[in-house]
Amino acid sequence: MSLETWWLYLGAVVLIACTPGPNVLYVTTRSIRYGLGAAFVGVAGCLTALVLMLTGSVAGLSAVLLALPGAFDLLKILGAAYLVYLGVQTWREPVANEAPPPSTGASAVALFRGGFLVGISNPKLLIFAAAFFPQFIDPARAWGPQFALMVATFVGVELFFYSIYALTGRKLADRLMHGIWRRWLNRVSGVVFMGFGVALLRFKP
Repeated sequence: MSLETWWLYLGAVVLIACTPGPNVLYVTTRSIRYGLGAAFVGVAGCLTALVLMLTGSVAGLSAVLLALPGAFDLLKILGAAYLVYLGVQTWREPVANEAPPPSTGASAVALFRGGFLVGISNPKLLIFAAAFFPQFIDPARAWGPQFALMVATFVGVELFFYSIYALTGRKLADRLMHGIWRRWLNRVSGVVFMGFGVALLRFKP
């Protein structure tokens, strides 16, 4: 991949990553509730799902899903159901008068699993990557290194923005974890998660 093409690709990925999605919401809420360490465990889960989705897309999984609409619909329904479930759980989470100490209340396995499930619950990323990546591939050059560079760039940009949201969430934690602020955070986060789930159900490849 030429340097000019890479810069163009980087700009496109930054624009994509700037748009908050369920992954960003998950990382931010983990940072607010449990601390930066917990947030970055969630980040690891989100990025693992991202790499698998991007790799699966380029490997042809997106073509299979488009050829078998039933398989895509099943994945979409399962992903949407998980996001709605997460939204309901967030909405119903009890509110205490005092903020719990950071990094308590969730195991590393649960945090990683949650991040992975949020990341993997969006099958439209497979279709997006299948349509997006070829725009920057030079057919005259080796395909493998170009793909590896594009995935590494995508993951690096996502990690950068996840880190910003995690740090921002942590700075707001003292205020947002108390009383009415915590209740509003739960309500807003729950609605947004459920909204992502409904939007996913409405997506048509």
